[in-house]
Amino acid sequence: MSSFISAQTTDTTLTSQDAIYNRPFIQIPKIKSSIGGYVEGNTNYFIEDGVTDGFSMELRRFNFFLYSNIHDKIKFISEIEFEHGTEEISLETALVDFEFNPSLNLRAGILLPNIGMVNVNHDSPKWEFIERPLSSTDIIPSTLSEVGFGIHGKFFPGNYILSYDTYLTNGLQDGVILNNAGKTNLASGKNTEMFAEDNNGMPMYNAKISLSNRKLGEIGVSYYGGIYNTFTMDGNIIDSKKALALYAFDFTTQIKKLKFIGELAFVNINVPENINTIYSEKQYAAFLELSYPIMNRRMLGFNNALLNISTRAERIDYNLASFSDGSKIRDDVNAISFGIGWRPIESTIIRFNYRHNTIHDFLGNPPMLKAGFQVGVASYF
Repeated sequence: MSSFISAQTTDTTLTSQDAIYNRPFIQIPKIKSSIGGYVEGNTNYFIEDGVTDGFSMELRRFNFFLYSNIHDKIKFISEIEFEHGTEEISLETALVDFEFNPSLNLRAGILLPNIGMVNVNHDSPKWEFIERPLSSTDIIPSTLSEVGFGIHGKFFPGNYILSYDTYLTNGLQDGVILNNAGKTNLASGKNTEMFAEDNNGMPMYNAKISLSNRKLGEIGVSYYGGIYNTFTMDGNIIDSKKALALYAFDFTTQIKKLKFIGELAFVNINVPENINTIYSEKQYAAFLELSYPIMNRRMLGFNNALLNISTRAERIDYNLASFSDGSKIRDDVNAISFGIGWRPIESTIIRFNYRHNTIHDFLGNPPMLKAGFQVGVASYF
């Protein structure tokens, strides 16, 4: 008979670093491997400046996990994602961890760089809102999967846990600029070639340090950067080296029952001078999310159901530059969301969300307003 397990590391003190293992898995008898996954579907109804496409439904994600305890100190984990039905299929994670001791572990394979709050801890059933924060999608290009290797570990000073991650990866590529988005966009620097080779022979570097305390919460500072463009071809120099540097700060804390989550992300990118007005050299985004449980009791046949109310405020500025006359380039979004989330069990959530966006274009014309409702369900299985 199968049973649920959590594929945790040998260290039972969990932090955000352990998110890829802190999931429910089903143990298959007489086999070292375990399976799991999650499904996410939702409805959408949005109005943009008085115009709507009407009501629609989508199966946004269907993900499979495979975990194997090869040895007490050797673990394998992978994740395959089917996004928007079968529109996009990707191998999101496939890595091996060699656990020498809690402070030193070697990791290699297709891994998730530890940037900000969401990229590693991205499973939809864990979140109160259907949409991921703008800072975690449009600045930090979550979910970002890359081939690479590195080390991670934890130290335990007093009542605190100090965790670190440091990796070398193939990195984002040329599409960061001169892309279909028409603006500097780190997510456009992702492509399938990243999993086969580096476009310039110079890997990118990722590092994160987090400090956590069971009573106070957790804070983290992360960096991701390196050369992103192709600057040589057949041994000939065709361009100057162009670098990007992405910085993020995130935190989680709780005051009595009120939970606070926040993130600030900033990116600095080298862009050719002749296009650095349209394709910005600096971008930033931030969000603050609050959630509060208003009911935790037996509901509709579920013994320990939980009802949360949540709100999230966020801002993203895609271009921090100015025009030649000194006027500010806009190209920004301010958003506020409200949500009700019902968890009949911890691993399943039904979400009712309202979202309102105020969107300024590149020239700073009167803002476009976009607002709408979403209802969705997300569950581990």
